[in-house]
Amino acid sequence: MCGFVVKIGKDAPSDRVRLEQNLELIHHRGPTESGLSETEDSVLWGFKRLSIIDLDSSHQPMSRKDGKYNITFNGEIYNYLELRQELMERHGVEFETKGDTEVILAGYEVWGPDVLQRLRGMFAFVIYDRDANLCFVARDQFGIKPLYYQQEGESIWFSSEKKALPGRADRSTVDVENVGHYVTFQYPPEPGTMHSTIKRLEAGHYALFRPGTTMRPQRFFRPMFHPKPVGNVELLYDEIAEALRESVRIHMRSDVPVGALLSSGIDSTAIVALSREINPHILTFTAFFEGLDSDPNQPDELAVAQQSATELGVKNIPAPVSFHNVMAELPRIVWHLDDPVADPAIVPLYFVTKTAAENVTVALGGEGADELFGGYTIYHEPHSLKSISRLPRGAKSTLAKVSNALPDGVKGKSFLERGTMELEDRFIGNAKIFTGDEKQSILRYPAPSYRQITDPLWEETAHLDPTSRMQYVDLHTWMRGDILVKGDRMSMAHSLELRVPFLDKGVWAVAEKIPVEHRLRGVQTKVAMRQAMKRIVPQAIVERPKMGFPTPYRQWLAGPMFEWVDQLFAQSQAGHLLNLEYARTLLREHREGKGDHARKVWAVMVFCIWYSQLDARTQGTQPQYNAGM
Repeated sequence: MCGFVVKIGKDAPSDRVRLEQNLELIHHRGPTESGLSETEDSVLWGFKRLSIIDLDSSHQPMSRKDGKYNITFNGEIYNYLELRQELMERHGVEFETKGDTEVILAGYEVWGPDVLQRLRGMFAFVIYDRDANLCFVARDQFGIKPLYYQQEGESIWFSSEKKALPGRADRSTVDVENVGHYVTFQYPPEPGTMHSTIKRLEAGHYALFRPGTTMRPQRFFRPMFHPKPVGNVELLYDEIAEALRESVRIHMRSDVPVGALLSSGIDSTAIVALSREINPHILTFTAFFEGLDSDPNQPDELAVAQQSATELGVKNIPAPVSFHNVMAELPRIVWHLDDPVADPAIVPLYFVTKTAAENVTVALGGEGADELFGGYTIYHEPHSLKSISRLPRGAKSTLAKVSNALPDGVKGKSFLERGTMELEDRFIGNAKIFTGDEKQSILRYPAPSYRQITDPLWEETAHLDPTSRMQYVDLHTWMRGDILVKGDRMSMAHSLELRVPFLDKGVWAVAEKIPVEHRLRGVQTKVAMRQAMKRIVPQAIVERPKMGFPTPYRQWLAGPMFEWVDQLFAQSQAGHLLNLEYARTLLREHREGKGDHARKVWAVMVFCIWYSQLDARTQGTQPQYNAGM
């Protein structure tokens, strides 16, 4: 796990200095060692390493064949031992190191871009073939690892984080269209960012180009569902269990200590249960909030996780999260995100990965299980709304008018509203913050349509059942823009490598063919996966309904955070982009109990913190102020 900055194109005298300075902004991604090199006058390489495998070798930037092939690489290739063996035995390749970086480079020598079809892992890399004057950049199948790029004249810069790119990422280049998408999705969707000058290489894409020419990304992987009838259901459960067991096994490959994040849910518990088969002494880590009154209707996250750890025979280390620490760290959390992501679950993730990093260098997480196996309760909607959605168009139109006439909060209004909407209009991914008139109320300019983002995804899945289509949308929006961004940034903020065994080619090969009736049944989610885990995970966890991590941001915004957030909105210079008086009204109504506006207020708050930091980002510094009360 590392970070890099690469500049491709004719060298300017100041480029090396800029690269070295910007590389220090991502020191947290690789505090073990730094690497700098230059390939003639075409490529400048900067690298920060967090040593995980082949600790005494595998230095980057790396080259082979007397400098003909060069690479910087962020991530891990879990099947590198098998690929290394194949390259040696079948192709006579000789290796100078024992790590996975050289395996990618040697694989490119032998297979060219087809090497991507053989890699099993998380990755973002830049390869340069000096003799052919050819660049090859790629990002892993699901988008676990980030890859930003920025055109600068005839040159192009690549980086593991946006903040390390040299061009103007300030207030003058804020992309107003993506601000509009942010208030809907709670993140800027790929391939864009919050700045018009900076893009992301999309997940499952690569580009092959020569310096000075236009880079044209191409897709090499599409996570499309292919549901198939199930003959023997027990064989399906065995197949799921073995695929996940194999994934965990190779995700445990490391020359440094590996731990695991543990929540109250089945996903992380399954990972811990399987990882302890390899390391019975694996350490687990669970976040909990200090100073909160217990809620009889809300399971105690820490108590459930510790019970699971006890039943599995592993040690659990609690990661306390206090309100004071949250307020003190909020600016730094947002700084690490690069672009605003309005998911309150980022807060406990930041603190639990901090605790994990104090004990291990690598941690396993349960990200991706919901998107692959059908874990979100909203995926039930095609079934639960069937009584309305199948009505004739005229009847649905009448019910829609009834819904519009009902006051907000009246029982049944939401059911009628969503049931009379087309799937493509009611579902845009797992988050939908400001909608309709609300979005126009918060924005200072005409709102872009979210259909710009989702329509291509709906078109690609016209042949699938509604639930599979919803999962496909989430795989391309929610998972990429929220789940994996917060996982990467919050763990790397503490120089911790977070590995996600569910997002593995072998696991996907099983998940993609599970029919919807084995993903959802009644009120249960992830049916087949839960059944597969019955012999591995404590029974109480197998049957537990999904719950998001209970971050108490609603109480904070109505109580101890109110004055600070109100002042933030009043003083923010982002008022030309967002209607902050409207945001202050929502904040007051939330405190007075006139409506639950917490998600909307939190989204605006994160944006305002991010916007206030843009000058510091342009100057290449971290924010120095404190959000404390």
